[in-house]
Amino acid sequence: MTAQEVVQGSAAPVRWPIAEILKGGRVAIIEHAGEEYRLRLTANDKLILTK
Repeated sequence: MTAQEVVQGSAAPVRWPIAEILKGGRVAIIEHAGEEYRLRLTANDKLILTK
């Protein structure tokens, strides 16, 4: 099941563990409306989303 299928089939917020998103890395690329965004885990263990 894709994230899009989960969102479309549910009114509840989708919960994804960050470890599942980053797969052991520190950066994930998220695509939305033809644009790429970077979700980055900082040295202080915070998340930053940038375009």
